[in-house]
Amino acid sequence: MITAIREVRRAKGLTLEEVAARCVPPTTAQTVGRLETGTRTVSVGWLNRIAAALGVDAADLVKLPERPEIPVAALLEGSGAQAPRQAAAVVPPHAEAGMVAVSVTAGIGDYRAGDEIWCSTLAPEGFAGALNRDVLVPRPAGRFLFGRLIGREGDRLHLLPLGAGARQQVVADPPWIAVAIRLVRPL
Repeated sequence: MITAIREVRRAKGLTLEEVAARCVPPTTAQTVGRLETGTRTVSVGWLNRIAAALGVDAADLVKLPERPEIPVAALLEGSGAQAPRQAAAVVPPHAEAGMVAVSVTAGIGDYRAGDEIWCSTLAPEGFAGALNRDVLVPRPAGRFLFGRLIGREGDRLHLLPLGAGARQQVVADPPWIAVAIRLVRPL
């Protein structure tokens, strides 16, 4: 199996030691290095441990011939655009099970017309993890509310809509919500 462990680790600016320490349970830098170079077989278990340590999906660490990579041409820093010191690539985003999207047709808040907001659905027991994030909440009769989740009291969610001067909305007992995880913005 061809992996992109080294490329992802370098793109995140992490050392072998840092990745090894982030693994659960921790491992050694030598083990991570062997997994990167292919001198040690990468099992599904190792792939999941390394992916969690890097904060990516395990699928992002596997190189598949039909999944294109985009070469990184420059790094944008506070001082401007700089050439990368080492070759790097990014993998285009991919959809996961349980995702929904919000298409922005008119600018509102931080979002512009043409933006796509990719959201991951959550069941009620996961609502607390979306606090202070933008969420899509279903309402009766096929309507929705999109805004910042600012509080939760029992089965009631408190949302602040995106428009300027908008008033807080309270939604009782929604069956699910979808938290914004990725913004796709055409330039």
